[in-house]
Amino acid sequence: MQQDTNTIANSNSFALASKVKDYFQLIKFTLSFMVVFSTVVSFLIAPNEANFDRSKIISVLLLFVGGMLITGSANAVNQVIEKDTDAMMMRTAKRPVASGRMSPAEGTIFAIITGALGVFILWYWFNYQSALIGLFSLFLYGFIYTPLKKVNSVAVLVGAVPGALPCLIGWVAAFGDHPIIWLGGWILFGIQFLWQFPHFWAIAWLAHKDYTTAGFKLLPGDQGPTKFTALQCVIYSCLMIPVGLLPYFVGMAGMTSMWILIGCNLWMVYKSIILFRNMDVKSARMVMFSSYFYLMIVLLALFANRIV
Repeated sequence: MQQDTNTIANSNSFALASKVKDYFQLIKFTLSFMVVFSTVVSFLIAPNEANFDRSKIISVLLLFVGGMLITGSANAVNQVIEKDTDAMMMRTAKRPVASGRMSPAEGTIFAIITGALGVFILWYWFNYQSALIGLFSLFLYGFIYTPLKKVNSVAVLVGAVPGALPCLIGWVAAFGDHPIIWLGGWILFGIQFLWQFPHFWAIAWLAHKDYTTAGFKLLPGDQGPTKFTALQCVIYSCLMIPVGLLPYFVGMAGMTSMWILIGCNLWMVYKSIILFRNMDVKSARMVMFSSYFYLMIVLLALFANRIV
């Protein structure tokens, strides 16, 4: 009898752990964490958030939770809509909805609850402006960018908007009632907006076969990974250089961070040029990994060298 009880308990624990794992996959936790990281750091870069006290710590935690809920909701919508195409690709076939472990109805209910709760947290604790931007970002990613991926590669341009809005959300959460000083948020938005093109095209280069199988049109050229795609990575990496100078020239951050941003931007240009010259998977992978480090270093440099 005791053995049966232990067996049932172990089975229930396993089922609970599996369900939690499925929800983590549904919200794409690692991706969501990276997105919300930019939200929180942008919030902290804002001058009136320079001094930490108990209230600021609570605000950071609530902003993180609210951001994770909204981003997780958008990713859940994405997986419900793309359940059939996810099932066709090796890298996504084991996602909970695509694999059948979770029903589309459950995924939809989860997306509604998490999205509504995330928007409520931003509205109640911060301001309605950040909440509305968060809601717009969720809608644009889940219902415009997601279906557009099968229509035209302009989807990457559309998807870069909700991909960069977390920076603006973080800034506006600090300055919601003062749109005249949203400039810093728009600059951070611009940095992350341009960053996404070499970042995402490097990923699309590596996953081209999977994306083609699913019918996604995510590279700028119709012929797959070409010189044109690599050239676009170079162009957008170059555009990141002047935008990276703006935090210094508008008085957001000091000269130290400016030189760090210049160095990071030149590194992205260099890696993109290597991709253009070599046209191989190894170079595309280096662009992808460099972009991950780029965003983290740039945001932390702006935070550490912010002008209060």
